[in-house]
Amino acid sequence: MNEKVTPNMDKDTVESFGDEWSRFDQTGMSEQEAEKVFGEYFSIFPWTDLPARAEGFDMGCESGRWARWVAPRVGRLHCIDPSSAIDVAKVNLAGHGNVAFHKASVDTVVTLSPDSQDFGYSLGVLHHVPDTQAAILSCVELLKPGAPLLLYLYYAFDNRPWWFRALWRGSDLARRFINRLPPTIKHWVTDAIAVLVYWPLARLSRVLENYGASVGGLPLSYYRHHSFYTMRTDARDRFGTPLEHRFSRGQIAAMMRRAGLIDVRFSEGAPYWCAVGFKSLPPSN
Repeated sequence: MNEKVTPNMDKDTVESFGDEWSRFDQTGMSEQEAEKVFGEYFSIFPWTDLPARAEGFDMGCESGRWARWVAPRVGRLHCIDPSSAIDVAKVNLAGHGNVAFHKASVDTVVTLSPDSQDFGYSLGVLHHVPDTQAAILSCVELLKPGAPLLLYLYYAFDNRPWWFRALWRGSDLARRFINRLPPTIKHWVTDAIAVLVYWPLARLSRVLENYGASVGGLPLSYYRHHSFYTMRTDARDRFGTPLEHRFSRGQIAAMMRRAGLIDVRFSEGAPYWCAVGFKSLPPSN
């Protein structure tokens, strides 16, 4: 008898994401901001290296917020998500006839063959699965040799001072409590965090920047040019998700290389860390 293999996903985290993306389907974000955020995450993606009518995947597509910008640029896009967020994505992407939807975890996408995809990306997802290294490998297995994979993983504040990391440790203690709350109460609490923490700190950074100060190292300064809707979304994502891993730049590079990616490079700006690598070619005889 074959031993049953447990999918590389955390049930509570999947349910939490389904609740999150049903509340924040990204329709509340302006077109201008949505395009700006897309540009930040895809700044190092090698669009010009893709073949004509490229076929690829969005691993952990959530509400389809990335796919809406990728789909018009490619021939076929596979949106993959194990949560009920896939239903939100279907609504948001209804106007794109080249998108296919798969309700599956990163290691159970049986509808796609190994070595079949011209590109892939997974943004803000693989740090929420039990085994991030195995999840990256599952993504790489779907790629054709030479195809790129774009990743965004939560960073371990390895480019920040000690006091910044100490603040994060305090916030993580709060997350460990908040993520256990009932969904509606969790939503209220994370909204309150957006109001009382995200918005004041982001706007303070914006004011200081207007006076010529360098604010890139201040907590939540990334949000100084983003809407309150984005702050609410990310507060819910940050404090409401049960399972979270964080990695240094070096750890991310090492995981990508162990999964068979070469020519790994990182975006030098926020959000940290976005990285792209290319599936290694098979050895020649």
